[in-house]
Amino acid sequence: MASPAAQAAAPGAFAAAAGADTPIACQPDGVYCDVAALGPALLAAVEGILLKNQYFAGLDYPVLVKALFGHGPELPRNARGETVVRLADQIVPFDPARRALYRAAKIADGQAEYYFEPVFLQDPDGVEQPARLDIDEFIADMWMKGIRFGVDVAAVTEAITLGTAGRIVVARRLAPHPGQDARVVEVSNELHRSDAPRQLANGKLDLMSFQNRFPQVQRGTRLLQKLPRVQGEPGFDLSGIVIAPDIPADLELAGWSGPRTTVDRIAEGEFVVALQDGFLNVEGTRVSVGDKIVSRDGVSARTTGNLHLEGDYEEFGEVQGNRVVEGESITVHADVFGNVVSRGGVVRLDGNLMGGSARNNDGPIQVQGVAASATIQSANGEVSLQRAENCTISGSKVTVVEAVNCEIIADVVEIIQAEGCAIAAKRITIERAAPRGHSEMRLFVLRPDCARLDAAIGMIRERVGQFGELAAQRRAAMGAVAAQPEVASYVRLAGRVRKGELVLTPEQQPAFKKLAAGAAPALKQMATLSQEIKDIEAEQGSGMALLARLEAQRAEHSGAVSVAVGQVAGDITVRAINVEPDSPEAPGASHYDLAPREIKARLRDASGAELLFAGSSGSFSWSTADAVVS
Repeated sequence: MASPAAQAAAPGAFAAAAGADTPIACQPDGVYCDVAALGPALLAAVEGILLKNQYFAGLDYPVLVKALFGHGPELPRNARGETVVRLADQIVPFDPARRALYRAAKIADGQAEYYFEPVFLQDPDGVEQPARLDIDEFIADMWMKGIRFGVDVAAVTEAITLGTAGRIVVARRLAPHPGQDARVVEVSNELHRSDAPRQLANGKLDLMSFQNRFPQVQRGTRLLQKLPRVQGEPGFDLSGIVIAPDIPADLELAGWSGPRTTVDRIAEGEFVVALQDGFLNVEGTRVSVGDKIVSRDGVSARTTGNLHLEGDYEEFGEVQGNRVVEGESITVHADVFGNVVSRGGVVRLDGNLMGGSARNNDGPIQVQGVAASATIQSANGEVSLQRAENCTISGSKVTVVEAVNCEIIADVVEIIQAEGCAIAAKRITIERAAPRGHSEMRLFVLRPDCARLDAAIGMIRERVGQFGELAAQRRAAMGAVAAQPEVASYVRLAGRVRKGELVLTPEQQPAFKKLAAGAAPALKQMATLSQEIKDIEAEQGSGMALLARLEAQRAEHSGAVSVAVGQVAGDITVRAINVEPDSPEAPGASHYDLAPREIKARLRDASGAELLFAGSSGSFSWSTADAVVS
């Protein structure tokens, strides 16, 4: 938009006004700025032009602000993609008479207010005529009055066009845009508990278990990521002075990394990474990975539901009835009314086991309190109890301080005081035994019956010997064939030819082929005998390996089987039951790893058992070597 003075000026008339070293150039199609001289250099040039009572007619104010302060839309580009800075149509003089039309602006609270009112200019005859302000002159005048940034061109243009009198805001300070502090975000979906019902493999929901009560992570899992701080954008005062934003706060990700995690700094960023498989623990802002879960909330339908864990578990609260805790090593410091199942580790119950169960597939079970109406079973480990009442107990070795009305089966049983129990084991040691009310005190010594095992050992040993005889027969037959003159000659001659010791002439070739044809049937017979010998030796080796296993099993079960009762304090019976040793197909299978119902049934059935002792006083001891009654 050109003022009346600008319209009267010829294009390029003021090209020299800016000086020879200015980055501003007046071209026929407008006023341009050197792209390499944006910022302070351009600011000085603009200042120089305005100080000479000149201004930019047809000013592109957003381009000027972008070129001076770097704020606003991107600068336009030409057809070649090059940045073009066209500031205005032309540079024209600022008539002092018109400059007098512009008032001072009121600057307060980061903004400038201007009072618009009718303005008049004297004509050549000295008569005042109505006049109109010009936006380009307005910008130039405000610049000289200290307002170099933030002019609201649209508001000023509207006020001039409408001729409305009144005070309006013509310029505003640009507040700095705050940056963003460095922060930490979660990058794993496993960081949070989920109390939603657990979904089974068949798609159904297990309402007794939670989806993810105790989060578990794998080694190398990224847990947290640091997002670096983002610098803010500067603001500008009305004078064009830069207002710097506050510096965003930074943080050290190491403060978020707890035991068994580390900070991994890579091209993608900084991450807290798990150093091992385990359970996730969060204390404050520190994330750690532990070998076991530590819980103080107890196990109930409300707090945890049934737990199926892949690691160790330590619980300080109660395990309520009908709840299941499954894992590796399990420690419970309070009472247990539910079921504890270990896949292999140590089960330790510091409180009482009341009406629930404790099972371990491969490891010991320890109950420091009282076990009552409970099932305690270890498939391959020791069971250690202080006091047990009305319990079913099994394990490789069972040690009880006081047992009352219990069914116990194991390899070895050691009890200080037993009352009204049914006990079966290979070796039984009881300091004091007595009945309890209507419950008898019954002991069963499990005596291995190795008759079938001995028969199998004898049969296999005989069969291995037969294999040896067959192999010897085949070797003798092969030796007889090899001793035939024609065969022996061919074998010697062929060996020398194969080694290169003898080279046959063309005349000797037919005779050698004839000799080979004559020996061919015998050689085929020798190959058949050799293969038969290999097959026989393989069968013999398999038989010897099986024989070694059976003999080792026989030696294991040939140890002493015994029972010793230090004090008989009431009617008790002691019987010996012959049991089959472990089968060679399933070595390590135990006679005590049975279901509770089957244990009860076996201990009630005394058919076929040999009575060793029935009495109500004294002491009793017996072994496979001898029996002594006193």
